[in-house]
Order: sequence, then structure tokens, then C-alpha cells
Amino acid sequence: MEKRQLGNTDLHIYPVAFGGNVFGWTLDEKKSFEILNGFTEAGFNFVDTADVYSRWAPGNTGGESERIIGKWLKEKKNRHNIVLTTKVGSDMGDGRKGLKKQYILKAVEDSLQRLGTDYLDLYQTHFDDVETPVEETLEAYAQLQKDGKIRWIGTSNMSPERILASLEASVAKGLPRYETLQPHYNLYAREKYETQYESLALENGLGVITYFSLESGFLTGKYRTKDDLGKSPRGGDMDKYFDERGLKILAALDEISNQYKATPAAVSLAWLIQRPSVTAPIVSATSKSQLESIILAPELNLDADAIRLLDKASAWQQ
Repeated sequence: MEKRQLGNTDLHIYPVAFGGNVFGWTLDEKKSFEILNGFTEAGFNFVDTADVYSRWAPGNTGGESERIIGKWLKEKKNRHNIVLTTKVGSDMGDGRKGLKKQYILKAVEDSLQRLGTDYLDLYQTHFDDVETPVEETLEAYAQLQKDGKIRWIGTSNMSPERILASLEASVAKGLPRYETLQPHYNLYAREKYETQYESLALENGLGVITYFSLESGFLTGKYRTKDDLGKSPRGGDMDKYFDERGLKILAALDEISNQYKATPAAVSLAWLIQRPSVTAPIVSATSKSQLESIILAPELNLDADAIRLLDKASAWQQ
């Protein structure tokens, strides 16, 4: 397993990132520590979270994931071995959201405190704030870089037009440049990324770290019929995938999984890892068996026939 350079940064990561959205939601602190230990003991080094994780869970207010990661980093004393990223811009309640300079400067302090660190390797725009000029947001990041609180910046859930405007502003005004893109992309959800973002990422050298890399669990093969929908908190919305294309994808994953003696999840992640524009998929796990699928994915070198079969089954232009 070889490290990959993340965009034009000096960050080098193994080709799977762990998504911290499950911490404080479907995983309590103890289980979160166990999964993080298993992930890093297998050699991986990139942990992704956001200030808003996991505000949606009953009783939560946001920041739960960051606090758990912070406690884990303190216990393991391994901060400098971890490429750590969090995000800003989501609705934290009580009017706390957006990308205005003063808000970002306050939000980063809250994230740093929860994470128990004095710097972030990567700080990402989580959701765009179209009422705020891109220059103002980038000026906030410039201040944070100058203060040594963040090293690099990235973006997610921003239109191609606003990304390009940001990149142009960075050049014109000597401001920090987005070096990473975090899009929704996987074997099922292909069209939007491939038609709107992929060429942008390649042409501008952006490191791509995909979210919903297993489409909320559908690509694990765990959900096959409507009877399976109660298997997890995410299952309730899974029946929308049981169309002709979704079933073709599952059939192709089964065939390749049998051929490679791997799980559908590992095959799905391997397909992403082998996409020329993708640096690393972000994926979560809530059990050791799920973690094993993540760990095996970078070792699966799918041949051209396997890639063609998966491409054909998942083609959005049928």
C-alpha cells in the first residue's frame, strides 16, 4: 500500500480516509476508539470529520465527533501521525453557519478546542454560502494559515462556478487555494461528479476525497430487498436503489466479489481508488467486519475486465 499526494499539498495519505460522521451517532466513544485503533493499526493515517457531526442524532448539539477524535488523539499521543481534517459552514444552530470571515475565525477555534490540537492539516468549506464573496472566505483562511492554525484548505458541496471563482481569486489576490475537493461520488452516484466536477479536478490538480463512497451502505450488498431496510439507521431510505440499474450494480459486485474473494464493499472502494481523478474515498465503519473490508480495498487490484463490468453495470447512460 503506497501513499498518495493529496492534490498539490505536502500531505501524503494512504488511499482510504475514515469518515468521522459515525462518531457520537451510531458509535459511542468506546466503540469509536476501537474502530480508530483498528484503522490506524492497519497503517492508515487520514481522518475526516466536521464541526456539525453528529448534530442530527437525538440529544446532540454538534461537535460530538470532533470531541471523540480529540480524546482519542490525546490518549494515543499520535497527533503528528494523523492527517486531520474538519469542515466549516454547516448549520450548527442558533445562527451559527456560513462562510463569513469572523464566523470562520470563531468556528475554527471551537473545532481546535474539541479536537485538542493547535492546527489542522486540512480545513474544508463544508457547504457554500453564496451570500459571502469567495474572497472574504479565502481571506479568513489566509489569516488562519498565517496564524499557523491550518495548513491547507479544501472544499465540498460548492458549485463548479464558485469553485472556479475561488481558484481565480486565489491567483488574482494571492490568497490560499483550494487544494482538495470532497464530492458525493461512488459506483451508483456517478453522473453529477463525472459531468460537472471530474474535469475541473483534473485540470486544476485538486485532490479528490469522495464522500458517501458506499452510498450509505447500498454498495456493501447489505440491502437486497425491502425486508432488509430495518438493518441499520440508514436503511429506511434504501428502497430507492432497488431499480434496474441498482440491481445490475449489485449483480456485478457479486460477480467481482466472488472472483476476487472479497466483499462488495471492498470491490466498490477499489473501483473508486482506481479512478484516475480520485485520491481516496472516505468511508465509515461501525464494526470490525466492516473495517476489514475497508482495509482490504487498497490491496484489490481490479483488472481491466472487472473495471469494464462495473463501469457497464453502473453506467448512468444506459
